[in-house]
Amino acid sequence: MSQTMTAVGIEGGKGPAEALKAVEIERPEPGPGQILIAVKAAGVNRPDILQRLGGYPPPAGAPDTLGLEVAGEVVHAAGRWKVGDKVCALLGGGGYAEYVVCDARHALPIPKGLDFVKAAGLPETVFTVYANVFEHGVLKPGETLLVHGATSGIGVTAIQMAKAAGAKVIATARGAGKATEAKAIGADVVIDTTTEDFADVAKAEGGVDVVLDMVAGDYFPKELDALNTGGRIVFIAALGGGEIAFPVFRLMQKRAVITGSTLRPRDADEKARLAAEVERVVWPWIEQGQVKPVIDATFPLAQADKAHAHLESGAHVGKVVLTVG
Repeated sequence: MSQTMTAVGIEGGKGPAEALKAVEIERPEPGPGQILIAVKAAGVNRPDILQRLGGYPPPAGAPDTLGLEVAGEVVHAAGRWKVGDKVCALLGGGGYAEYVVCDARHALPIPKGLDFVKAAGLPETVFTVYANVFEHGVLKPGETLLVHGATSGIGVTAIQMAKAAGAKVIATARGAGKATEAKAIGADVVIDTTTEDFADVAKAEGGVDVVLDMVAGDYFPKELDALNTGGRIVFIAALGGGEIAFPVFRLMQKRAVITGSTLRPRDADEKARLAAEVERVVWPWIEQGQVKPVIDATFPLAQADKAHAHLESGAHVGKVVLTVG
């Protein structure tokens, strides 16, 4: 096996999509408790774009190269895995490459019926949705979830996972076309935010119990308005602005919980715990066809720049994936 490999680097350390270039770097060597994966496909996510722009540095010990999720074959075994096993894995970075090392506890078997491309689109979004909607948001059967960005990778995953858990889903999208797509994916109610006020529609639908918010900014007061008593708002990003006005008395009246989290900086043991929960709860939903990866487009590894440009355009429905080899 060659001691070097092709990966994707950022020319100049940060920059636009065009700064992504295929480079030859040293192949990583697995340490204790780590597996080495021959990557077949790698998911592309918004945090990758933030890192490329210089705003989301990798956690200590993670590679400088991009990529938070992969699917491939185990070529160095550890833990429960043997050589040749087909896995998908959550990473701290480095997935845009021919090989990657991974804590053996952060890899999961590829669900039955899925190929490498579909499996590569699972870990980052599924872990994020499970942690934020079901753990922090404590979504229960019969409750209503409001999710923004319905056709994003997170959005399509949240819609399907909430429906699999027996919840009602209200989703927002920009434009009639995306609203139609979100409805087809399984949302009960879809609000086109270019023509409708989501808070008015949500209140007319009986209000919401959990909000998965990647927008923040001026969406927050509307979410609080639509929130049922005892409801939870969970922040996972702030595409509309990171500062919000906080109406304390309204919050008290609603007995609302406002929380949020990031996935990447969590320590190895916490990610291992989350992986075990995802395998226990979500993998059966996938294998039963209740949750299906939605792949919008694939690009070869050397065209990571085009993949980023496509994701930044906002035209996608579901995940963008790089293929390797």
